[in-house]
Amino acid sequence: MWRKAYKIQWTVEGNYLCVKACWEGVKFFLPPFGPKEGLSEILDRMIQHAKENDFAFSLQGVEAFMIEWLEEAKPGYFTSKAVRDNFDYVYLAKDLIELKGRKFHTKKNHVNSFRKKYSNYEYVPMTEEMAKDCIEFMQEWCDDRGCVKGDDLDCERNAIVEAMNNFTVLGFQGGAIFVDGKMLAFSYGEMGNDDTAVIHVEKGRMGINGVYSIINQEFCARTFSQAMYINREEDMGIEGLRKAKESYHPIKMIEKYNVRLKL
Repeated sequence: MWRKAYKIQWTVEGNYLCVKACWEGVKFFLPPFGPKEGLSEILDRMIQHAKENDFAFSLQGVEAFMIEWLEEAKPGYFTSKAVRDNFDYVYLAKDLIELKGRKFHTKKNHVNSFRKKYSNYEYVPMTEEMAKDCIEFMQEWCDDRGCVKGDDLDCERNAIVEAMNNFTVLGFQGGAIFVDGKMLAFSYGEMGNDDTAVIHVEKGRMGINGVYSIINQEFCARTFSQAMYINREEDMGIEGLRKAKESYHPIKMIEKYNVRLKL
């Protein structure tokens, strides 16, 4: 969904999927997707590609286990730096669904307050036919925040439009909150593996108290009740988003690193 904003290019080399991206003029690779065996050779090819195309080799979004793989494959080649803004927040699914205990008291109050004020609200599972409503919602969301063509908010809006236009192909699941036929919030994600769901997007209208609490609780309960964990991705260093994600008390963070060649 971010392929246009990040100018994504990809190729398959042997048993590896290699992805190159560019953000704000800086080119980089994602960690190569493939087995541990043969990693040294594919890294050599990626390093050579960067050299031939005149940009500094780097990998972004590298998890801790891959740091170990890289060191085993090319001892002493790389330096790594943790990037807190890219750490993923992981929660127990039952915590987000049940909101039990003192630490979730405020969240529970927000949900109850919304349900009391909007007692006629509807939760509707997302379908491909709902894409148009979500796209219109995102245009209003963008306008309300004064986004400008090409800025971060506009890129996010375009990424969500891309996802909506390919909702079924991408295999996403989603849901939306409606009051009197008007969409107030929507969210979508997918099962990332056997026990962990990943929530990619959660959007709500400005000025509606409890709207984010209700869409999060409803979506998780209706769609991912079978999951053990729910990954709500990173906060991108945005203060308000970090505060919101911390307030749900993650049980762990998935650390992400940037990796470069040692000089």
